[in-house]
Amino acid sequence: MVTIENLHKKFGKNQVLSGVDLTITDGGIFAVLGPNGSGKTTLIKSVLGMVIPNKGNITVLGENIKKNSDYRHKIDYLPQIANFPSNLRVKELIKMIKDLRKPTNEDERLIQLFKLEPFLDKKLGNLSGGTKQKVNLVLTFMFDSPLIILDEPTTGLDPISLIRLKDLIKAEKAKGKTILITSHIMSFVEEISDEIVFILEGKIYFKGSIQKLKTKTNQPDFEHAIASILSDNHA
Repeated sequence: MVTIENLHKKFGKNQVLSGVDLTITDGGIFAVLGPNGSGKTTLIKSVLGMVIPNKGNITVLGENIKKNSDYRHKIDYLPQIANFPSNLRVKELIKMIKDLRKPTNEDERLIQLFKLEPFLDKKLGNLSGGTKQKVNLVLTFMFDSPLIILDEPTTGLDPISLIRLKDLIKAEKAKGKTILITSHIMSFVEEISDEIVFILEGKIYFKGSIQKLKTKTNQPDFEHAIASILSDNHA
């Protein structure tokens, strides 16, 4: 599904990724974790073609992404911060994105799921952060792509919407899709993920199941396992 080989990325003098090797197989939920500044977002944006690496290769769905943008049509992406045009109404934005990509009626089900009907005629600039995130989720999940990338999808969501999001992610996994998630909410990651990819100082420090991580760090639970990695590497 996604293969990354010897990926390097520098911003000025700051080496953000230094030799990342990673293979994400077809089907399943992979959580990409790491402290702030570890290179998580840079890695995801490299896969999306939004960041051009200094060195290395990325293959998505069997295609090398260098000088090739067609593969992006097979990815649904939820950015961490949704910068919507504030003067557009919610229904206008949804229609615009549908017109740009491909026809779908899935938006109607998602609008009902996240209870967005009262907001369809409202301007995006007048919405709360949580409601904007629900619009963001509709735009991401209304297409049927084999790869879904979610950057901090839980931001601003109330408890009921969070349950609906988890159900939605699990339903997409059941269709055989591959889902990459970044999140700071460890309970969410633990509940939803099949595998953890932990990035530290621009390299893959760990890849495997949560159970394997607990065994490796000799910790009783997931949060302590993550804390143990961070404290060992900042001692």
